[in-house]
Amino acid sequence: ALARHGQWPWPRDRMAELVARIAAAGPVVTGLDIFFPEADRYSPAAVAARLEGRVPDLAARLRELPSNDALLGEALAKAPAVLGVAGLDAKDPRFAGPPHSPPVRFLGDADEELRRYAGHLRNVPEIERGAAGHGLYSVDLEGGVARRLLMVARIDEATVPALAVEMLRVALDAPLTIAPSTGGTIELRFGEYAVPAQPDGKAFVHYGHSAPGRFVSAADILDGSYDASRLQGQLVIIGFTGLGLVDLVATPLGETVFGVENHAQALEAILEGRFLRRVALAPRIEAALLVAFGLALFVLVPRTNATRSAALLGAGVALLVAGAAVAFRAFGLLFDPVAPALGAAAVFGVMQAGSLAEAQRQRQQLREQAARMAGELDAAKRIQMGLLPDPAEVLADERRVDVAALLEPARTVGGDFYDCFMLDDRRLFIVVADVSGKGLPASLFMASVKSIIKSAALTVEGSVGGVLARAQDEIHRENPESLFVTALAAVLDLESGGIEYANAGHEPAWSHQPRGQPERLDASGGPPLCVLDTYAYPTTTRTLARGEWLLALSDGATEAMNAGKEFFGAERLRTSLAWLGDEPAARTIVERVRDDVRRFSGEAEPADDLTLLAIRWNGPQAAVSGR
Repeated sequence: ALARHGQWPWPRDRMAELVARIAAAGPVVTGLDIFFPEADRYSPAAVAARLEGRVPDLAARLRELPSNDALLGEALAKAPAVLGVAGLDAKDPRFAGPPHSPPVRFLGDADEELRRYAGHLRNVPEIERGAAGHGLYSVDLEGGVARRLLMVARIDEATVPALAVEMLRVALDAPLTIAPSTGGTIELRFGEYAVPAQPDGKAFVHYGHSAPGRFVSAADILDGSYDASRLQGQLVIIGFTGLGLVDLVATPLGETVFGVENHAQALEAILEGRFLRRVALAPRIEAALLVAFGLALFVLVPRTNATRSAALLGAGVALLVAGAAVAFRAFGLLFDPVAPALGAAAVFGVMQAGSLAEAQRQRQQLREQAARMAGELDAAKRIQMGLLPDPAEVLADERRVDVAALLEPARTVGGDFYDCFMLDDRRLFIVVADVSGKGLPASLFMASVKSIIKSAALTVEGSVGGVLARAQDEIHRENPESLFVTALAAVLDLESGGIEYANAGHEPAWSHQPRGQPERLDASGGPPLCVLDTYAYPTTTRTLARGEWLLALSDGATEAMNAGKEFFGAERLRTSLAWLGDEPAARTIVERVRDDVRRFSGEAEPADDLTLLAIRWNGPQAAVSGR
């Protein structure tokens, strides 16, 4: 159109021709999304004023012609047509007084919160007189987007409906009534139509996508190339679509459309009833949802782990979004799920931060408690290990026998123990025992049992079995937890090599003679101490050969397990002992067995305490005097 008929603004007589051609096609009503606030500079009188000094006769003849504004006003009067009014926040001195507006009837307090403008822009009087109605152009953008369209506003003392509303009202020749509606909204009623709006006169239009195919070029109307009969019975809006004529509006669909199409969307929304509602209670409902969601998180989050809590938050947000979508699609209601979701997320974040802080505090307490317990257990271990004699010190001047011992608790402390001491100048007493249970309780009971057995060995005259029987009687009296003890006790005569031993349910000892093979000693004996009230433990005797050694051990060796749940067992122990040769040192024996057990177990956690005590008899002539 600009290419064919020149730059904008066009002379008003050309606009009058355009309006006349459209009116001839028989539309219901024509609306102009164009302002004419100043007189046309191309009117004959305006041209005559410029030609007065040069061509007086022509100027005089031009003054006799009607103005272009008058021609446009006449064309508008025949249309019929609706012109626009733009609301201003400040008064324009060119346009004093209220704008033209239709009579409006208010019911109740429907006008109290309407958008109000202090001033306005309107067209020159010649054009205004030809209009059948006047509609509002103004759009208040929210975040740069036309989310709501003004359906009615107050300008000075006048109530002006939107261009789309006024076009339909003129087409119906119906009065306009504005009344309160449900949910704190208002309603514009004219003819058979009712337009829902917020109390400020703005309505949520259910936008559709832009449809460029319904635009008709003004040039095609003026030169007759467009079939004007297609406009018959239609609502026609004349407006701009040129990029240089800035009239662009962003819609909630992310599209930027020309202002004339924005009015067309409003018209279609009224005709089809495609309006969205945001009731006055919506903010309260959203606040209630936030409170309910927050309370649910407050109650449930502390009772679940972080993964389930996050899933709960996600499910709640999904329900909010789904509920808002259903309300929008099915009922045209607008609820904001973002505010409750963000609020609930904030509550969740605060609670998670609090939970994390509490967890860190508890972890710190646990670390401190663990450190205290570790210190106490280390002290208990030092005390327990201090109760066990060091054979190298006990027998420092003794060459008739070589003794070595080792104890490794499965935990920091345990229930295994050993003891060795001289009963007199030639007799050595040894014992290896295992208290039922593990940890601190077993270690405490172990200290008592060790003391009782040593006391019995020093006071009882007779067999080793008698020592165990006497010890059992004493242990019974100091055993409130009804624990039991396995024990292997022996007395070695360092001059003769004679040894007598008694077994109370303990792992049998092993012996090895020079140039012989490892041999497991007779396991016969009796039950563990404290299993029966009284028991006479038998005593077994034998004589050691010079260089022969014995190994007393706990079941922590034979019952050691690897990652495959296999036991070390007696046969692996036999093989380990066979590699020691004829006369190994006692320290070599215990270290070899310990290393083989460790190698077999690998990374598996020890199931029981490991106790080893080895004795090698060197013969009577090995004694060294000087004690």
